Amino acid sequence: MALLVIVCLPSLMILIYNYRRPKSFWTSNIVIILLSAVIGSVQFCIIISLSLAALIGLRIIISGSENNLKLIASSIITVIVFYYVSVTLAVAEIDCYEGWTTPIVLLASMAVILCQFQYMYQEYLGYETRANQAVGRLSRMVSVINKLTRFIPPQIWEPIVKSDSPVIVSNKRAKLTIMFSDIVGFTELSDSLSADNLADILNTYMHCMTLIANKHGAVLDKFIGDGMLCFFGEPKSRGARQDALDCIAMAIDMRREMRTLRQKWRLMGFEGLYIRIGITTGYCHVGNFGSNNRLSYTLIGKEANLAARLEASAGKDEILVSESTYDYVCHNYECQHAGAFQLKGFDDQVNAWQVLDPDADKGHLSKWVDHTLPGFNLHLNFKDMKDNDYQDIRARLNFALERVEQEEEKLATDIAAECKRDNNGHK
Repeated sequence: MALLVIVCLPSLMILIYNYRRPKSFWTSNIVIILLSAVIGSVQFCIIISLSLAALIGLRIIISGSENNLKLIASSIITVIVFYYVSVTLAVAEIDCYEGWTTPIVLLASMAVILCQFQYMYQEYLGYETRANQAVGRLSRMVSVINKLTRFIPPQIWEPIVKSDSPVIVSNKRAKLTIMFSDIVGFTELSDSLSADNLADILNTYMHCMTLIANKHGAVLDKFIGDGMLCFFGEPKSRGARQDALDCIAMAIDMRREMRTLRQKWRLMGFEGLYIRIGITTGYCHVGNFGSNNRLSYTLIGKEANLAARLEASAGKDEILVSESTYDYVCHNYECQHAGAFQLKGFDDQVNAWQVLDPDADKGHLSKWVDHTLPGFNLHLNFKDMKDNDYQDIRARLNFALERVEQEEEKLATDIAAECKRDNNGHK
């Protein structure tokens, strides 16, 4: 009876603490002390001790990992203390196999472990379901964000995503290098083309120019019909001079890319498409403009208007820069004074310089060969050529040269025959 009281009463208290109290360090410690006290009291009876030791292990596992060593130490000390107390009081060893005590403890321990396992398994299923739902929501959110970022320059959305910085109406005054560009002849072409062909030309042009702008680190502010507005200097600047140099390098690459596109469009029957670019450097206000419900990252200021006016004054394939930009880039790029322009919105005349192609003076070392005559178009871009293209290009050029020689010989024969007929007629 004494053993039954010693075993059953603490076991009942253990079950109450195990299922009615939150799993904190102190409740786990009390549970483990009670289990350890029973193990020590029954003098390490094998079945009862293993059953209760399993409950102790279960309680340690479901407790916080930072408390495991404390709970194990508390369990070992309690077992040893109560073992010596039991031996001292009982004198003789306790027979653990009499009566129903041992089976009851074993069955109760198994029931507790199974119930705990069922509870943890149900929790696991719940966590798995919620995790799958969270993964699905996260995937949809990432997909939506990836789609929305196509409408915003990467220099704008990347800091917001990385640092979770607040987005508010704010702007500041900064020194920027601004570029406006558009396609010469696009308006006239749009009157004679279908909407499908027009959209295909425009999308191809914008795709190629966007890749170049991203390569040079420009902020692509917006598309304006067939025009583009890009700027350097915010939100990251490499210094006013380097920003201007980067902008000129981007503009030259765009002009070269336009030559390649022009050859492709000529094969499709679309003639006379050229790019023109205006660039200036100066102070503007740049940042988030609008309201808390709708924001636009853009720039405003007189310098932006100047870049637009220079672009409108440029000719086919011309890059016009203002004096402020010329002062930064004249030591790195050859520029030619284009004249003083009376621009709309500006009281004084504005001096502008034309940026020449760096490859123009390289002769046979140039990476570009571009020559056009009536009935003759030659465009070679050595940067895009592959190693296995040269043989095919040489064969096509030789074939073209043979055809030129044949036509030249035929022309000479025809002229000689015509002269002979004329002489016979005079006789």
